[in-house]
Amino acid sequence: MISGRFILSQILDLIHRETLSRLASRFQADSRVRHFGVRQQLICMVFAQLTWRDGLRDIVECLNAKPEALYHLGFREPVAKSTLADANERRDWRLWEALALSLIPKARSLYASEDLGLDLENTVYALDSTTIDLSLTMFPWATFRTTKSGIKVHTQIDLRGPIPVCVFVSPASMHDVKWLDMLAFEVGAIYIFDKGYIDFARLHCIAASGAFFVTRAKENLRFARQESRPVDKTTGLRSDQVGYLALPKARENFPSPLRRIRFFDAEQKRFLVFLTNHMGLPALTVAKLYKKRWDIELFFKWIKGNLRIKHYYGTSLNAVKTQIWIAVTTYLLVAILHKELKLPGSLHRTLQILSVHPFEKIALHELLMKNEFRKSGTGNFNQMKLFDL
Repeated sequence: MISGRFILSQILDLIHRETLSRLASRFQADSRVRHFGVRQQLICMVFAQLTWRDGLRDIVECLNAKPEALYHLGFREPVAKSTLADANERRDWRLWEALALSLIPKARSLYASEDLGLDLENTVYALDSTTIDLSLTMFPWATFRTTKSGIKVHTQIDLRGPIPVCVFVSPASMHDVKWLDMLAFEVGAIYIFDKGYIDFARLHCIAASGAFFVTRAKENLRFARQESRPVDKTTGLRSDQVGYLALPKARENFPSPLRRIRFFDAEQKRFLVFLTNHMGLPALTVAKLYKKRWDIELFFKWIKGNLRIKHYYGTSLNAVKTQIWIAVTTYLLVAILHKELKLPGSLHRTLQILSVHPFEKIALHELLMKNEFRKSGTGNFNQMKLFDL
């Protein structure tokens, strides 16, 4: 990365032009377009995400105030608000989904050696969703309640990172458990989710695919114990039992054995009951795995607090999905840079520095390393809660 180029250009160098060109051809994104191609739209939207622009007018005014920068970024004329709006409304959002998915393998490989704090070689995923409220007048397609609209962003993250592996946007009225029907489960991987995802027929599909799950049991669970395993009660464990679901319908949906682990959380002074189909994990590891599910909540807080996914630049479904997928792409770019340059501190701190200097001509590693990182930063994702929101 050369110091004579803008920071924004150096960030976008992580996306190969050939990749973008190939995706544009696949989705016919540049057909009948003369001067505002896919790359120009990407530059505008990544700039908006990095610098937290309030709207389309804010985006184009800030960019047009830097005509020299625009020229070197590949623009041959000022950006028009209507042109950017049309691109977001009409250019297929699946292009940006495919672009983000092309970055995920690189990000995951960089974070593959991250320590989970558990003696596990399995890939561990957390699944959850976050709801974003919208105006019923402006977003009538996003049905939610009689008085308002909303969308739900269903997300699966690799907890080593954490890196989003799968993202699905739906109206907020869609129940979380239905998303499980759309996922392909990886053999040997462990999936962690809350009790809102409990549907025993779907859980059996996860087990039948060779994957494992860890979840919390509902209060009305009927369980027929077949075996009790010894536990160390000084760790908070109260019981570790193997058995079957007791109710006939539930047993029909999930005929395989299950483990039920009871744990006392001393911090919050409450009992938690976990269910898993993994018979070989230590009971305490199961409890610690479920605690790692909190990382996906931190991911949602980071995305909502540092990128633009709660305030939209367009009102159509295509524009909303375009913005969300470019936000995910921006997150991946920051995560890749953070790891490739071996930076101290958090992802939040890296993004904070990049957002202030998009048009500075300096090598990225020089810019990032010359800024003083907070002494408490360790590079761990959990450190983000020290700085943001």
